Amino acid sequence: MSARASGSGTAAVPLPGSELCVHCGFCLQACPTYLALEDENDSPRGRIVLMKGLADGTLALDDTDAQLHLDRCLGCRACETACPSGVPYGHLLETTRERLAARRALPLVAHLVLFSFARPSLLALSMWGARLLRASRLPAILARAPGRTGFALAMLASTRRPRRARTFPPHGDRTRGSVALLRGCVMEGLFGGVNRATERTLEANGYALADAPGQRCCGALHAHAGDAHTARRLAKANIVSFERSGAQFVAVNSAGCGAMMKEYTHLLRDEPAWRDRAAAFSGTVRNISELLATAGPRPGGRLPLRVAYDAPCHLLHGQRVASQPLAVLAAIPGLELLPLEDSEQCCGGAGIYNLVEPEISHQVLDSKLANVEASGAAVVATGNPGCLMQIGAGLLRAGRRTQLRHPVELLDESYSGLSAHATI
Repeated sequence: MSARASGSGTAAVPLPGSELCVHCGFCLQACPTYLALEDENDSPRGRIVLMKGLADGTLALDDTDAQLHLDRCLGCRACETACPSGVPYGHLLETTRERLAARRALPLVAHLVLFSFARPSLLALSMWGARLLRASRLPAILARAPGRTGFALAMLASTRRPRRARTFPPHGDRTRGSVALLRGCVMEGLFGGVNRATERTLEANGYALADAPGQRCCGALHAHAGDAHTARRLAKANIVSFERSGAQFVAVNSAGCGAMMKEYTHLLRDEPAWRDRAAAFSGTVRNISELLATAGPRPGGRLPLRVAYDAPCHLLHGQRVASQPLAVLAAIPGLELLPLEDSEQCCGGAGIYNLVEPEISHQVLDSKLANVEASGAAVVATGNPGCLMQIGAGLLRAGRRTQLRHPVELLDESYSGLSAHATI
């Protein structure tokens, strides 16, 4: 390990779950940063050694080497799927980052994002500005500019969507239950059309929509960055909002948000007044593909497209939802589903990781783009806004015509009766 021992006398704190790691190495080939950097310190088992050192006091909390390797982690949780011992790596990482956050400042870009996402008025203003900039077409024009600015503009340009009207009637029988949609921050701000498609497809498959006013950011970005205090505050606001909605289910079309909300029980485990409420709430959270797959889903019109599915990390590894998105795509007549090599591997987006660790993020993305090109797909379907923007930006900057779509968008297009030429 490159991190130095401290001998600082830092008090030991428990790190439950770390003792399960037996250093077998099954996680190595599942870890994008280990594959990209080939450094044991940037592997899951290497990082667990560092986390245990920080917890037991043999490493100082201000050890810059340890911080470097932990900062480089994408938090994709692919190691959890590969681990035969059930190590809760994601929880270990968030616990450690919370301890580290008390000793140092976040990068400015991360601080600004987290600050605005926790405040509805600032979030609304920033998303309004982003949509205004997107409408100017400048992001598309400058998408190939070098550096972080060019990539950020390419990500924004990749969120542009065509407008379309509903032509498919809702299901007459609403007996599948009532559903309240998490509108989300980036989803409502930049992918509002996907949210409307989500609502239409739910209604078309027999679900009754309920409103949940007062809902907030899910808190995932804050928890991943070590700001657990803000994450808990946002979680409590969401629990109250969705409880008041009276809905039987909470539908989420963002993989990262869904994984976070299903783990509110863990987030609020030390608060007796909220623990049971969090458990009840998390039990109602469903990815949109889970709800649609339960309903069939209802088949639509023909959509002759060659599509490759890329599994979002926090859907596949965080929520263990694998077959349901494929069932949604399989319900679309005429759609040809193509295999995508390493579809279970991270694209390098990882929330705001691509903004704070751009070099490693692009290394991971390069492998994904090569596999997308090899698939021969006209469309890549994936169910997370960060993935849509990360892969979309990479394809745009590479001058490729492959399009990115959320699976629910494709089902909605099938329902609408629009031709493939009208959608891309």
